[in-house]
Amino acid sequence: MTQTPSANRLQIGIFGRRNAGKSSFINALTGQNLAIVSDTPGTTTDPVAKAVEIRGLGSVMLYDTAGLDDTGELGDKRVARSREVMKKVNFGVIITTYSSCGKLEEELINEFKNTGKTCIVLFNKIDIEQKDEEKEKIFKNNKTNYFSLSATTGQNIDEIRSLIVRLCSELQAEDSTILGDLISQGSLVVLVVPIDLGAPKGRLILPQVQVIRDILDNDAIAVTVKERELQYTLKTLGQKPALVVCDSQVVLKAAGDVPDGIKLTTFSILFSRLKGDLAELVRGVKTVDNLKDGDRVLIMEACTHHAQADDIGRVKIPRWLRQYTGKNLEFESNAGPYVSKDLSRYKLIIACGGCMINRQEMLSRMKDSAALNVPMTNYGVLISYVQGVAKRVLEPFPETRGIL
Repeated sequence: MTQTPSANRLQIGIFGRRNAGKSSFINALTGQNLAIVSDTPGTTTDPVAKAVEIRGLGSVMLYDTAGLDDTGELGDKRVARSREVMKKVNFGVIITTYSSCGKLEEELINEFKNTGKTCIVLFNKIDIEQKDEEKEKIFKNNKTNYFSLSATTGQNIDEIRSLIVRLCSELQAEDSTILGDLISQGSLVVLVVPIDLGAPKGRLILPQVQVIRDILDNDAIAVTVKERELQYTLKTLGQKPALVVCDSQVVLKAAGDVPDGIKLTTFSILFSRLKGDLAELVRGVKTVDNLKDGDRVLIMEACTHHAQADDIGRVKIPRWLRQYTGKNLEFESNAGPYVSKDLSRYKLIIACGGCMINRQEMLSRMKDSAALNVPMTNYGVLISYVQGVAKRVLEPFPETRGIL
């Protein structure tokens, strides 16, 4: 379980008011004391993510969140963080009680439904509260699954676990393959992998490892080389590769070394398709040609890696973009699982490949930027575009044809 990347796990969020029993429910559901439980309202402050194994469902990422009825300046920040979690989860569990259930829970249901996500409502504390059929009608009329339980005594927890397993089994955290539709059994795939200074010694970065695994899962053959070995390797293979995948930082050299008859793309573009809407990210890159002096550009990173001296997001992309546009652009960055910037301030958002977040979260980020009419693109798409090889590396993807 611990070897599964968090982005590939089904993401389940637990939401509700303060002291509704969210943490107690997590402990009852998993059979472990994972979350701190207290009678003091607001015990859970920041969202807490736990990688857990749920019997019948397998490995999932479970989020315990702060109460959505929190108040005050600090409380508002806690609520904002909890609502950020709503954007990334695939499945929501709303914990309430018969005595406290009301408008907030109805609004939560509508938020989930408006984003096409599945959720259930659980009435907790039935060991100390009377059942209220009028409150149940709220969710019955909304055609929302609801159940009653006592997280303290464990009453009905097995039935609820079975319901969650059944509903979540119909969901899929990610597409089952990264490039399986581009290759076939026995295909040869050449991977161009510069030694990334950001990777720990003796290891490759996560997207490279995941692509290698996906090639093997599709019964194809992976040949991995550094950029200076690519041309020689292609001449000596004795078989035409079905695809060459390179790191975006060496895409210009790879485009020169790979003959036109061989399909070429980048790791970042593969992941932009896996995690988000590739066609929309390609549309977004055209904004580059309209940037003006003083325009702000946001570099949106999904992880909090330590920035290197020649960091791709903090150094190289700003340098390449200034060179391409000839404009004096202002760059800011937002790193990590939460978006803390006011997106309306920017003329363009450039997202990383998103290997550390799931598709649901990337699509939510794209939706938020689109609502503000702020275009978004991706590292791989942007780098290929400013270096003049975008059409070449997008050729394997029919959904992008005719956009550039």
